[in-house]
Amino acid sequence: MHSPRDVAITGLIVFASMSLIVLGDTAGKILAGDGVSPFFIAWSRFLVGALIIVPVLGLTRRKAAELISPGILLRSACIASAVCCILIALRTEPIANVFGAFFISPFVSYVLAICFLGERVSWIRIALLVVGFLGVLLVVQPGPGGGGGIHFAFLAGALHGAYLTLTRRFASRFDPQFLLVSQLVVGSVLLAPIGVQYVDFDFSTSIALLVVVSALASAVGNFLLAIAYKRSDAATVSPFVYTQLISAVLLGLLVFGDWPNALALIGLLTILLSGVATLFLRPAPAQEMRRGGSGRKL
Repeated sequence: MHSPRDVAITGLIVFASMSLIVLGDTAGKILAGDGVSPFFIAWSRFLVGALIIVPVLGLTRRKAAELISPGILLRSACIASAVCCILIALRTEPIANVFGAFFISPFVSYVLAICFLGERVSWIRIALLVVGFLGVLLVVQPGPGGGGGIHFAFLAGALHGAYLTLTRRFASRFDPQFLLVSQLVVGSVLLAPIGVQYVDFDFSTSIALLVVVSALASAVGNFLLAIAYKRSDAATVSPFVYTQLISAVLLGLLVFGDWPNALALIGLLTILLSGVATLFLRPAPAQEMRRGGSGRKL
């Protein structure tokens, strides 16, 4: 059981982490608006992140051999694909709406955990996730008139849900630092063949700066998230991940002048409230021993 002070510190760390990750996506949206391919942005994010984080966290020869294990490869492929999809969505959709649609991720992750990891069913948690899912539908507003980009955000959330399930699957075998390093290194390798094909723009100082900001903000944000998971359990960290929506709305308004329409705003508030409500749920003892991520990485 964590003290209120510990919970507050964890919340501040996670909020800083989420804000940096949104900042990275904001830089990515600006780059996409300048004609840079989302695939190059995604690849550069993983590559620059690996170059920054690996020297800090280190990678032993024994751990390096684990990079090609099937589970680690699949997990890295899921997050790399999710990042590509969300960057595609950001080309045409407001950043707050993209993140709202993306939050299908916890729902998908929990269902997969029940099906494949033997997660104990909590009907209260399921009810909150269903409420959050209804909020996602208000943001996505599915129908023939919906923008195509928002569907990529929805797909990104589904892929991220699979990534979270795999993270929980390997959380007892690998430490958070290795899981972060592995997704950066493997993701940069997996995206390299397609990423290099889109180096078809003139590198200006502003584009180079945005590439660095996109990668650095995302890498530092994920590093802070790893710290949060190291000092607190997943049940404490997970609700604060939903503060990402606050950062998305604020940055969308400040940088792009975007404000969600009435239905989308109601949906975003619904998602946020349903997520924060899980802070008051205590996991069963068997669940407390499991550690895993719930925030979008990268």
